[in-house]
Amino acid sequence: MTLKVVIADDEDLIRAGLRIIIDSEPGLSVVGEAADGAAVLPVVRRERPDVVLMDVRMPDVDGIQATTRLMTLDDPPKVLVVTTFENDDYVYDALRAGAAGFLLKRTRPDDLVQAIRLVAAGESLLFPAAIRTLAGRRPTAQVPGIERLTGREGDVLRLMTRGLSNGEIAAELVVSHETVKTHVGNVLAKLGARDRTQAVIAAYESGFVSPR
Repeated sequence: MTLKVVIADDEDLIRAGLRIIIDSEPGLSVVGEAADGAAVLPVVRRERPDVVLMDVRMPDVDGIQATTRLMTLDDPPKVLVVTTFENDDYVYDALRAGAAGFLLKRTRPDDLVQAIRLVAAGESLLFPAAIRTLAGRRPTAQVPGIERLTGREGDVLRLMTRGLSNGEIAAELVVSHETVKTHVGNVLAKLGARDRTQAVIAAYESGFVSPR
């Protein structure tokens, strides 16, 4: 199956470069572009991509607002934020808005391709250490659902914050892959999280796991 990608960036050169990299990779295809955040939603509605590469800083409607709008769709795509600075608070706000991960603009082409596939699969966390650092700047807050996690679900969530995949969690806990998938699904449901990134942010913001 070919993964469909939409690129949202206000710089023509950046969009062109990303398109060349992605279209040259088997199993990936750029199906649309947007030159600003306001144009992303209609492109996504028309093309139904699997992943959107979203520049976080764009005029008028930035990547955070655009991501928020995408998350209102019935079946939103995975959003991969593209940024210049990894310690940018805009990145964390985009993750809280629903982005599944982020990439630096200086990322190597092979790492870009791997990140798109990883985010599309949704079974592990992109740059867990950086997310922990960003979360450490924010005060803790009450997160509904954390108190409903079972002991085992809590174990799974802690391992998710370390960026472990389902297979790695299964090996760590000595359980089956299917059992881990069930626990992850329960964690997401109880926290009202869209994906692993949202669950990990909830773990940090609630103080369930310390980012420090």
